Amino acid sequence: MQWIGNADLAAAVSNAGGLGTITALTFATPELLADEIARCHDLTDRPFAVNLTTLPSISPPPYAEYQRVILEGRVAAVETSGSNPALFVDTYHEAGLKVVHKATSVRHAVKAAEAGADAVAVIGFEAAGHPGELDVPLLVLLAAVARQVDVPLLAAGGIATGSGLAAALALGAEGVLMATRFMATAETPIHENVKNELVARDELQTNLIFRPLRNTARVSRNSVSDEVVEILASGGDFAAVRDLVAGRRGRTVYETGDLEAGIWWAGLSQALIDDVPTCADLVDRIVHDAETVIRTRLVDAVSDPIGTASTGTQKGSTL
Repeated sequence: MQWIGNADLAAAVSNAGGLGTITALTFATPELLADEIARCHDLTDRPFAVNLTTLPSISPPPYAEYQRVILEGRVAAVETSGSNPALFVDTYHEAGLKVVHKATSVRHAVKAAEAGADAVAVIGFEAAGHPGELDVPLLVLLAAVARQVDVPLLAAGGIATGSGLAAALALGAEGVLMATRFMATAETPIHENVKNELVARDELQTNLIFRPLRNTARVSRNSVSDEVVEILASGGDFAAVRDLVAGRRGRTVYETGDLEAGIWWAGLSQALIDDVPTCADLVDRIVHDAETVIRTRLVDAVSDPIGTASTGTQKGSTL
């Protein structure tokens, strides 16, 4: 959610009953992040989180300074990824923050729990961003992690509806983490063209870029991401696509609505997006629909499995 996760969206999600998240590296300096955290406190009295992804790079951001701002920002939780959580969990705990660490494999989820993470976000292969290199979809990954990890789990990747929430709960999660779905909400600070495009798209319109570089990322399919895939598949290196994937170009997409201006993020859950509601309406709908699914489809299936199957009230039940 870089360039997207600002105070307005985070506060709207928290006010709706979720846990809104500010993305730290959206802001060019730690000082700007501090200002945004302060602004979020003005917009909500509910808990919210800050995401800080720490990845090795030639010219890394000043991660320690961003961390200091988060520690001093009176936020409820920090969402981390990219580095061994053992390096920073104790630091956040000493400041009273909960740590949610994102994992794309069973091994990394177990490692995060052992390091002391308060919760693990299990990222299935359907997700936008960096879903790992193992290509394991959420349906299997979440269930496999739940067998080995005792801390609370959040499910991410392909979740956009109440049915998805109900499925995640059934597989062992305590909640869900959604990004692509919240891109198409009224409060999200991106151009309406992007939101409308997410409504129009199906599950086939994403690209996996950087696969030959072992740094797979799922993005929206457009002429730019098609070109990146082609160059790398033909043996090109990162330098050959550096300008195409520049963050400034992706930010231009969100600001101007020019869908071909650069790389922009989207997960497979875009196929399940039908409208652009407010965050409050979306959260209410997802919770209501999940409760309905659990009460009707799941409870009825257990209480009358033969009758349910014979009438075909569940998808696939007559197979």
